[in-house]
Formats: sequence, C-alpha cells, structure tokens
Amino acid sequence: MDTLLGKNLEELQQISLALGLPKFTGKQLAEWLYVRRVTSFDEMTNISQKGRDLLGAHYSIGRHKPAAEAISKDGTKKYLFSIHPVSSSTPQYIESVFIPEEDRATLCVSTQAGCKMGCKFCMTGTLGFHGHLSTSDILNQIFSIPDAHKLTNIVYMGEGEPMDNYEHVMKSLRVMTSTWGCGWSPKRITVSSVGITPKLKYYIEECECHLAISLHNPFSIERKEIMPIEKMYNLPQLISMLKQYDWQHQRRLTFEYICWEGVNDTPKHANELLRLLKGLECRINLIRFHASPTPTTNEQNSITHYSSNEQQMEWFRDYLSSKGISTTIRKSRGEDILAACGMLVNSLRE
Repeated sequence: MDTLLGKNLEELQQISLALGLPKFTGKQLAEWLYVRRVTSFDEMTNISQKGRDLLGAHYSIGRHKPAAEAISKDGTKKYLFSIHPVSSSTPQYIESVFIPEEDRATLCVSTQAGCKMGCKFCMTGTLGFHGHLSTSDILNQIFSIPDAHKLTNIVYMGEGEPMDNYEHVMKSLRVMTSTWGCGWSPKRITVSSVGITPKLKYYIEECECHLAISLHNPFSIERKEIMPIEKMYNLPQLISMLKQYDWQHQRRLTFEYICWEGVNDTPKHANELLRLLKGLECRINLIRFHASPTPTTNEQNSITHYSSNEQQMEWFRDYLSSKGISTTIRKSRGEDILAACGMLVNSLRE
C-alpha cells in the first residue's frame, strides 16, 4: 500500500480528486501530515468519515516508530528503523542519530540502506548497498523519533550518499522547507556528499539548504586511495564547479576533513588546502577518525592509520584559520554506541 508521507501538495490534491474528494482535501492532508504530524486517519477530523475511510482503504500514513534505540553516555541517541527501500524488495534497517546540545538539537538522517561509495575509512561501507530510501522513509526518521518536537537542525549525513538518491532526498527537502509542508528555513538543514559533481550542480541550483563536502585530503592522488569517487569526479573538477556559485549569502559550504596522524594533517596538506580552496567562501570541519572497534578484512574499511592527536588538530585548525579559512574541530558524539561519524552499521539490530 502506498504511503501519503512524502507526497507534495500537488500529489495530495491529485489523490483527493482521484478518490472523488474535493481538491482542497489535499491541502488539509498536507496540514495533517506535515504540521500536525498525525499517525492515523481518524485524527483528521475536518475530513469527512467517508473521505477518511476512502483514504485508509487505499493509502497508509507512512509513520512507524523506531525498532530499537541506544543512549550514549554523552546523551546522544541512536535509533534503528525498519524500511522497505524503493530499489529493493527485501526489508532492511537503517540508523538515525539524535544529538542534543545546549542551544540546538540535531538529527542525522540516512538516505540509503548501506552505501555504495566504498570510502575506506567508513564503517557503513562494510554493509554494502541495499537500496534507496523512499521519501517517506527519510521523513519518518525526522517525524517519528521521541524527540522530534525538540529538533532545530537536520543533517543528511547518516547511511548512504544523498546525491545518489537525489530524487527522494530532494522531495524530502521540499516537504521540510515548503510553506505547505513543515515550513523550515533551509538554513536549518545541511546535506552532505562525497562529491558527485553533476548531481551537486542540480542540488545547488534547486535548493537553498547548506552543503557539506566530504573532502579528507586535498591531493587528488591521495584522496583516490581512500575515496573511489575521486576516480570519476576529481577534486579539481568538483572545486571548479563549486566556485561558480555564490556562497556568501543564504547557504553555507563546509568541507568535512577527517584527520589522520602524519597522513593528511601535515603543513603540506594545510597549504594545499589553502591553494585548492582559494577564492571560495567556505569553512572546514576537522573530524577525529573513529576506527572500527572490531577488526575487519573488508578492504572498504581497511584504513589502519590513527586519528591525529588533539595538539596537531589544534595546530591544523589555527593555521588554516589564520590564513582566512574558518576552521573548527567537530566534537565527537556517541562513539560508545557506534553513533559517531562513519560508524553506522545497524549495530542495534544485533
């Protein structure tokens, strides 16, 4: 049975007309789904009983609660959701991470079951790829966690590559930011990508949400060793495209950079970053490497390097900042429950 969650206003209006209901029922549905966030048709009290019965006979709402959860010692919460990917007939699981802070509450959502990008430092890559999430399954993560009412920000940085599931990611963003939907400011949402240049071009031109690029090494030949995407869409090509757009107003461009001791945290790498990003309004987020707690023979997760120490990361941050690129060190959250960056492997299913 098809779900209503994830449908845009026009689709909801078409569904209403197809069932013999007034066109304005579509607008009522949008309000019930995205503003009031109901979980049953019985709650839609301004729609006739006949209308609710018709809707219930042909559609489901599309909401379901997490199948499991874990709470970190730092307050981070990880949730397991069961899904039915649009590109797979086999039910799968994905994880989302809720990160509470004093002045904000962020949810990290997944866009695919597993991932096909094969980055060698990411545990999620060891899962392989098991399907694209539907718009409904992306939004359900946002709507159905217990702390949904507390959310101030959303980052599309969970399992999968958002640009590889472009259609459903964009539909979910339109629901979140449209006046007929949730009405969120695009400034509250950030989408991450390893750098699929053609899709990123569409994203930048069609969306005002923030963008985060997984960079991790400024030298194309070195990046290729840990990120296979570099073989298809290289850094010079990616950065050249990004420089064609205005990043001084509205949205923000961030480069994510995992630091490995003696590998990419050297003066040589810092200076190459400065050269590569010269003239581009952006910021850099330095991230500690989160190694797998269990050995793996999967070459997709074969990085054996150690994370840079605190002193070296602070030097790297201060050097880049002194040269004009705003650079910060991201605080690790939820590592004890495998919820930190690159650690989502559906461990809650075990």
